[in-house]
Amino acid sequence: QVQLVESGGGLVQSGGSLRLSCVASGNIFSIDSMAWYRQAPGKQRELVAKFSSGGTSVYADSVKGRFTVSGDDAKNTAYLQMNDLKTEDTAVYYCSARLRIWGTTTWDDYWGQGTQVTVSS
Repeated sequence: QVQLVESGGGLVQSGGSLRLSCVASGNIFSIDSMAWYRQAPGKQRELVAKFSSGGTSVYADSVKGRFTVSGDDAKNTAYLQMNDLKTEDTAVYYCSARLRIWGTTTWDDYWGQGTQVTVSS
């Protein structure tokens, strides 16, 4: 019923930039928050950045000042602008959304399939 699709990943040199997009589609009544997570090989998935419908944003310490999360409510889309990329940013980036489906009263979390970001030195 709900699908999250990420795009914008790729290969970039250290110091470069990428912009990730995540589009949520389906039988969506309302979105409470959208977030970006990442998982590097051999590591646990970690929160990168998150913004809520109330306008608050949070960032992992490792990306503060380099990454910016934003959204377009009308398009059910989230963005992650990544600047000054470092090799340690290499990971699969996942989009997540907490939302309600029409006809329900619960908020549930949905995930995209991920997009690879590789930063070369």
